[in-house]
Amino acid sequence: MTKTSPKTPSSPKTPSSPKTPRTPKAVGSANAPQVRKTSGSPETSGSSSKAAPASDIFSGLGDTTSISKTVPDVADLLAAAVAGIGGAERPGQVAMAQAVQRAIETGEHLAVQAGTGTGKSLAYLVPAVRHAMMTESTVVVATATIALQRQLIDRDLPRLVTALAPLLGREPAFAILKGRRNYLCLHRQRGADPNTDDPQDSLFEPVALSNQEGGPASPLGRQVKRLHEWAEDTMTGDRDELVPGVPEAAWRQVSVSAQECIGAHRCPFGSRCFAERARDTAAKAHVVVTNHALLAIDATSDIDVLPEHDVVVIDEAHDLVDRVTSATTGELSGPGVDATARRCARLTDSAAADGAPAVADRLRQAAAALTVDLGDAPAGRMDVLSGALGATLTSVREAAGACAEAIRASASGQEEDPQAMAAARMTLAALDELQRTAGRILDAFGADITARDEVVWLDQPPVEDARRAPTLRVAPLEVGRVLRTRLFGERTVALTSATLALGGSFTPLAIQWGLNPLGGTNPKAPPDPPASGGTHPPRPPLGGTSSPQSDQLRWSGLDVGSPFDHPRSGILYVARHLPPPGRDQLPEAYLTELEELIHAAGGRTLGLFSSMRAAKEAAGALRGRIAHPLLCQGDDVTAQLVRQFAEDEPTCLFGTLSLWQGVDVPGSSLQLVVIDRIPFPRPDDPLASARQRTVAARGGNGFMTVAASQAALLLAQGAGRLLRTMTDRGVVAVLDPRLMTARYGDFLRASLPPFWTTADPAIVRAALGRLAATAEASGPAAPAPPSSRPRLAPGPA
Repeated sequence: MTKTSPKTPSSPKTPSSPKTPRTPKAVGSANAPQVRKTSGSPETSGSSSKAAPASDIFSGLGDTTSISKTVPDVADLLAAAVAGIGGAERPGQVAMAQAVQRAIETGEHLAVQAGTGTGKSLAYLVPAVRHAMMTESTVVVATATIALQRQLIDRDLPRLVTALAPLLGREPAFAILKGRRNYLCLHRQRGADPNTDDPQDSLFEPVALSNQEGGPASPLGRQVKRLHEWAEDTMTGDRDELVPGVPEAAWRQVSVSAQECIGAHRCPFGSRCFAERARDTAAKAHVVVTNHALLAIDATSDIDVLPEHDVVVIDEAHDLVDRVTSATTGELSGPGVDATARRCARLTDSAAADGAPAVADRLRQAAAALTVDLGDAPAGRMDVLSGALGATLTSVREAAGACAEAIRASASGQEEDPQAMAAARMTLAALDELQRTAGRILDAFGADITARDEVVWLDQPPVEDARRAPTLRVAPLEVGRVLRTRLFGERTVALTSATLALGGSFTPLAIQWGLNPLGGTNPKAPPDPPASGGTHPPRPPLGGTSSPQSDQLRWSGLDVGSPFDHPRSGILYVARHLPPPGRDQLPEAYLTELEELIHAAGGRTLGLFSSMRAAKEAAGALRGRIAHPLLCQGDDVTAQLVRQFAEDEPTCLFGTLSLWQGVDVPGSSLQLVVIDRIPFPRPDDPLASARQRTVAARGGNGFMTVAASQAALLLAQGAGRLLRTMTDRGVVAVLDPRLMTARYGDFLRASLPPFWTTADPAIVRAALGRLAATAEASGPAAPAPPSSRPRLAPGPA
């Protein structure tokens, strides 16, 4: 979706265009604007290289200094935007908008913590739109979730551009852009090779997958048939517009990666290509909405996948490190290597005289050896590479390289055959990935285990999931260095989320992003560390940024607070009287406590558990002990479970990770959030354990830097499920007593919203009872007016 009146486009890039090196970012000045020169971006003191239409207020203005005097300032634009959507300005929203504008002008990076209800999307979109239109450039907004992308594209941006158009003289243009694999490929859908014998590589064969009545017999066949039907109607080809969605195995039959694409100029469907249309639209937009994964690919690869841009806004920034890590993780499995070898053999049958089938056989033999080696290896982090596995990985890398050479030799002269070229491109992409991943794994085992850049582990599927093969994975130990060099070093970045200050400081996440811990201001002082053996991360300096250094990137942190009155709206209850949680099943005392809390709340409970096993165990034990409906993640599609939970007030919902961050249920359907234990990473988590070891080897506190920071982030996200509107009331109950008794408890509690805190179960049950009575008396139609809301905790009304 995009609006009209696009900016004057720069020359569009092709999928294979190399990335132009940019001038590294220098240390900014707080007093003078700093604009880095990038391809297609004007300098502060120069003329714009993109001519604006003569009908708008930018006409005839040759430099941004003059334009800035003509364009309304951020405060006026924000006021118009808020009025246009029928809202009310909030102090935190105004402060955030001004901070984002200041970051754009100075080139100083910004981290903003803005609580739910602040209106942070408008707070960053308004200065982003102003900058993009003043400079005829593009601002990229990256989110972690599809839900926020849809909110920005379907609701926030359409209303914003309509509200700002009278002040700007025209409507800003906006677009959404995703990775090529997210768009249906018409050539893949209509031109796949029907003679292939690999169901992972082709569309279903009507004969093989059809029943006697002529319809597809297998679940995969039915899903692919549905994709064919959707392909005739869709205007965008965007996978996320297909509701309900389809499994990955089906989607891969109608999509290609950027490496597999033969190029629009060679493809018979190039003029109708959904991915190319999206790229063209994005190239003309002032604001481009994308996801963290595509931002990571753009930052880490040598190919430009996003339009040229000088400013990035990262929403849901608490998830950035995990998303970048996931996007840069490689994997190898025996069946995966074998499937690529079979594709190679099919392409090189005609080249028997050149020995091509022999190289495909070599790759199949390496795949068989890999299957055996991984089947015999223990699951978990791999610190030592065995000689046998090392030899097998070397064979995979060399055989994949030989296959690639054979295919390139046999594919010469096929430029006029799009179908043959597509098959070759897809196979070459798979072979290149095999070579790259095998090489990464082999190179990961340096002599000094604490100086390694990557971590390798073996994912062994459970016995009951025989369809999954053992898979070897490799991931960067830290992504901060690449983010520092390829993202923060080249563009101005504003990061925002409701949860960025862990333990009261931005430092833990700043370090993970690759920013200097001494480079930013602190939102508020963290709690004092223990008297001895300090466990808290070091405090950044209060009240200023560090002195400029050539290798240092300036950044600042800002906590604009929340419009919610947390101490009067919510209680943090820590069940201090319970025993510490064990590694096995939930103690009976936990189940009893949970049962009493649910009874007091009249249902209305979201149970957040550290594992799916614990969630299912608690659901199974309590279904016969409580009088309220109880849903558990896995009973149905998660979105349907959340919908049912929201619509039926007495219902309870238990689940794990995706519910910690993905549930938005305002009103009296959710008045109790229960967290079974502090969500530390598992001791055998390969990435977390390797990162802890590396921090400790450098003289730091690995537990606090990695495990406690991850737990603090999840706790803050989970607690944030409680208050979603100004009228919400309720309790966050943590059954794990270590939140109060352990030395790291201060750090974790400082990461949570400032609820009124108690360890007295009687006070909590009484408060939940008052809330339940009020909700039942008022009914589900509307929340109680402020004057009649029940008081949750002792204190002044």
